[in-house]
Amino acid sequence: MKKNKNKKLPLVSVILNCYNSGNFLKKSINSVIAQSYKNWELIVYDNCSTDNTKKEMLKFRRNKKIKYFKSKNFYSLYNARNLAIKKTKGSIITFLDADDWWLKNKLKEQVKILQQNKSLNIIYSNLFLFDENRNKTSLFSNEKLYNGKITQSLLNNFKMPILTTMIKKKIFLKHSFEKKYNIIGDFDLFVKLSLKEKIISIQKPLAVYRIHSSNMTTKKIGLNIAELEKWILINSKKKYFKKYNFSNLKKVIQTLKVKKHFMSGNIIKAFKELFKKPINFLNLKYIYFLLIPKNTVFK
Repeated sequence: MKKNKNKKLPLVSVILNCYNSGNFLKKSINSVIAQSYKNWELIVYDNCSTDNTKKEMLKFRRNKKIKYFKSKNFYSLYNARNLAIKKTKGSIITFLDADDWWLKNKLKEQVKILQQNKSLNIIYSNLFLFDENRNKTSLFSNEKLYNGKITQSLLNNFKMPILTTMIKKKIFLKHSFEKKYNIIGDFDLFVKLSLKEKIISIQKPLAVYRIHSSNMTTKKIGLNIAELEKWILINSKKKYFKKYNFSNLKKVIQTLKVKKHFMSGNIIKAFKELFKKPINFLNLKYIYFLLIPKNTVFK
């Protein structure tokens, strides 16, 4: 009788949060099923969807590794993530949203590194961006991703996509997502974890992020700005951030404001923000919003 090799490997709990994403679920879930690493459970946490999500989930009802939970109430995204974590049984946690998917060796490659480095608790990777409107795929980061003590790097230019992360569950026994956030909860948690944890990256892309008209960051750019401004206001006063510089993060907010004003057609506000000192000349590229249809989607 053959021994089950999977029992020697850690159980990975995959958390898939979804809300009215029924049309995307099949590809996302199938990318988990197709993983070369087989010792996983999939927690699908339906945040009170009103679309065909439950109907789509019935197609996977025979797979006992997939567990479907539907909340009775609608929660903020990061509150829903916390609730989903409570449903897990694995010693390792990963995240995948309904509109994205993984490459087949995502779990295998990351588990291997965690197994080889017992003191390591967090790992992430590069990914591909798939622009649905243009049917075009591109690499998320051509520059080498951050490794080690990466707090300032994350503050300067946040490049740690949640769908590429793998985190030991013991981290979530002490930490959780801030449930008041809808956009920046992963940024908030990962930056705070980086203050104490060594974080390692894999430059190889192991996932695909879908860019489409319903992306939270595309639809709610104003909310993104508001949450980041509030985050700076609160955390710039914290002792543990005393030695860190927030200036680049403020530039990110300015860029988002320029983009928002151009996208909404408020040209006067866009130009006022664009030439506010200190001028960030990289923002001049957003002038092209004047030349394109307003319904075009951008990352």
